[in-house]
Amino acid sequence: MPAFKTLDDLDLSGKRVLVRADLNVPVADGKVTDATRIERLVPTIREIIKVDGKAIILSHFGRPKGKVDPEFSLEMVVPAVADATGHPVGFIATDWTDVSQARQAIDEAPPGSILVLENTRFHPGEEQNDPELAARMAELGDIFVNDAFSAAHRAHASTEAIARLLPSAAGRAMQAELLALEQGLGNPERPVIAIVGGAKVSTKLDLLGNLINKVDALVIGGAMANTFLHAGGLGVGKSLAEKDLAETANEIRDKAEAVHCAIILPIDATVAWHFEADAPHRYYGVDAMDPEGMILDVGPGSIERIKGAIDEAKTVVWNGPLGAFEMHPFDHGTVEIAQYVAARTKAGKVVSVAGGGDTVSALAHAGVKDQFTYVSTAGGAFLEWMEGKPLPGVEALKG
Repeated sequence: MPAFKTLDDLDLSGKRVLVRADLNVPVADGKVTDATRIERLVPTIREIIKVDGKAIILSHFGRPKGKVDPEFSLEMVVPAVADATGHPVGFIATDWTDVSQARQAIDEAPPGSILVLENTRFHPGEEQNDPELAARMAELGDIFVNDAFSAAHRAHASTEAIARLLPSAAGRAMQAELLALEQGLGNPERPVIAIVGGAKVSTKLDLLGNLINKVDALVIGGAMANTFLHAGGLGVGKSLAEKDLAETANEIRDKAEAVHCAIILPIDATVAWHFEADAPHRYYGVDAMDPEGMILDVGPGSIERIKGAIDEAKTVVWNGPLGAFEMHPFDHGTVEIAQYVAARTKAGKVVSVAGGGDTVSALAHAGVKDQFTYVSTAGGAFLEWMEGKPLPGVEALKG
């Protein structure tokens, strides 16, 4: 049983249900260009309206800095919500300093309506987790449902304070995310291997510190790996590396050794002399690096070594690419390993959980975004969960 309530624990019939969504989606020329987050919201909305509840959607959008700014109005997202749900969707131009008109519009809407309220960040109290603003929001509903895991790491009025004022539960997307994450790191099937890539060790110190206590093996790739190679006394040429963090990298390796977590670093690399697509390149062992070259991807020996580690795993958790995946041919390591994990997942050999902005892009680039057990669209929230930090929006649903 999950430690949080779900829609199964609430009577939604005829109720005004405030749904915290994440409608902070990319928009160009007034149109939504990627509706993934909206599509994940659909099961929750449908469950509410099929029992004549009113689905009243709360969300932030962009960074209007606590002021009303038409450029960040959620009205432009309404057509995409209507497309995704297959139902008409109303928009309520909400004044967050006085919600009486919004309340009247909600009360007058027929049962089974879908309504989108104005950007919660049009009021400074949203990001301050202001109890008075949360109380005004709570006036608009009978029940609160949080279906925005991607905003769960923020203690804001519409994610945290409001959950303490109304009967609250996780929506279906939030529920799926939390169960997948529990499967990935909370109570995973072992052995567990984590693949962590990206540019900087400095942004992932908490992550690495938490993972070495949770996983059996940790693959480090991307430019992060260069910092570890340098710390181990190997030359990295002109590669991106945080050389001032050498001592920190060695501390992480020592701690990992103490808790029997294997650290898997590249043994060879794809090296180029210019940072551009299709630049001339060749493979070098990491112990024989050209001082003029830069490492832009893992090499073929490293790929085989990582595959071998994946073969032994029952659970794979992934955050960050293994190389400069935006540029051919330096996407090869990321694509090859992503496709390998997808194939092992399809064969029922591993549970695979991935997340973080670059990771989702990398898996989409490899053509396997839909072939992992679960891919989180949450950036910061996924990272903070991997760091072992409590997420205020989730904690508020417990109890």
